[in-house]
Amino acid sequence: MKHAITLSLLATSSLMAAPTAMAQEAASDADAIQAELSAMRASMEAMNRRIEELEAELALTRGDDAEQPVAADVPVAAPVPVAAKEEPQTQIAWKGAPVISHPDGWSFKPRGRFNYDAAYISAPKSTGHDDGYSSEARRIRLGIEGTVPGGFGYKAEFDFAQEVTVTTDAYIDYTDGSLTIIAGQHNTFQSMEELSSSLHTSFIERAAFTDAFVFERRVGISAQYITDDWLVQAGFFTDNIEVLRDNKNAGGDIRFAYMPKVGDTQLHIGGSVHYNDIEDDGLVRYRQRPLEHPNNSRFIDTGFFSADSETGLGVETSAIMGPFHVAGEAFWQHVERTGFADPTFFGGYAEVGYFLTPGDRRGYKKGLFDRIRPANPVNEGGMGALQVNLRYDYLDLDDVDITGGQQNLYGISLIWTPTDYTRFLLNYAYIEYDGAVYPTASGDTSYGVNSFGARAQLDF
Repeated sequence: MKHAITLSLLATSSLMAAPTAMAQEAASDADAIQAELSAMRASMEAMNRRIEELEAELALTRGDDAEQPVAADVPVAAPVPVAAKEEPQTQIAWKGAPVISHPDGWSFKPRGRFNYDAAYISAPKSTGHDDGYSSEARRIRLGIEGTVPGGFGYKAEFDFAQEVTVTTDAYIDYTDGSLTIIAGQHNTFQSMEELSSSLHTSFIERAAFTDAFVFERRVGISAQYITDDWLVQAGFFTDNIEVLRDNKNAGGDIRFAYMPKVGDTQLHIGGSVHYNDIEDDGLVRYRQRPLEHPNNSRFIDTGFFSADSETGLGVETSAIMGPFHVAGEAFWQHVERTGFADPTFFGGYAEVGYFLTPGDRRGYKKGLFDRIRPANPVNEGGMGALQVNLRYDYLDLDDVDITGGQQNLYGISLIWTPTDYTRFLLNYAYIEYDGAVYPTASGDTSYGVNSFGARAQLDF
């Protein structure tokens, strides 16, 4: 009986222990599942936070100004700003006028000049050409210039001073280092005096031979090669753009210059050759005013005569030494004719100049006289640059059967340059004529003429 009770108690105990073990095992499984769920939840939250961080960085990169959600209580590293790519900007500078340029090679600049002249010519009254006072707008030019990507450039300028608008320059060019190629209406290559801008000459008008031998701009194609010491120019030209349709003239020019700088002295030695083939039954005429342009009387004049071609030979030299300069040129114009003797005409000048204001000197650039820039301009409280020049100018239009006359000109000029872009000029010249085309009442063709001139000038 005692054993039976014991067995019964053991059986009862086992039956009671089994549910307890099962309950404990179940509880252990639930804890594991809960732990796994918690780990998964934490991992998902970490992923969400990382996604939000990446979205914030992407928004900053795109320049998005909208606020981006950031998980609370989670430190986020400040994103590094990404610099936006800078686009090339158009620039505006000032060089007498606004120069608009872009880094890709485009540029644009308006340009112009105004020359207002007054003159007084005193000649023997009996010649009928004692013209007295006259005045004119010598030049009123407006134009544009600039560059184009690829090394190309352009210039177009027109003169409105006369009754008819005249095209002065109209060309395109290409520059590669020291080489420049030009196509269109531009200067032929004759004479340093002719090629130097009218803005920078030492007298109101250029030397007599440059006008008498009809140096002018023509349509053509040319090349220029320039180094520090050497300049070579050559071109093929037809005729001036204003008469291009009516004329069939054609020719060429070559000019060279050696232009070393020795210490403070700028030297220039050069020469030129010109040839112009004149169309069939062509006529030429060489003549010249008494220095000033408003006066329309030409005291020496070959009149028209037939010609087959023109060949010109010129030499030129100058030196700029501080405030002092010297310059001189000579030019021979030979004319070929059929059935007549071939005449050769001659012109030349020599001049000296000196600046009375300290620190000033004559400008020079690329084989030409250039802009005078006063050391003490008026706009900075100074008086500008004051310059005096003396010139002898000779022209001979007599040869073989042509009697156009001769002139000997003795001139003085006073030039005040208050700023880089303004000038005021005074000229006086006494001109001796031999064989003048206007005789006096007594038939005399050798006499003197007094010429006075003044100019107000501005350019940009």
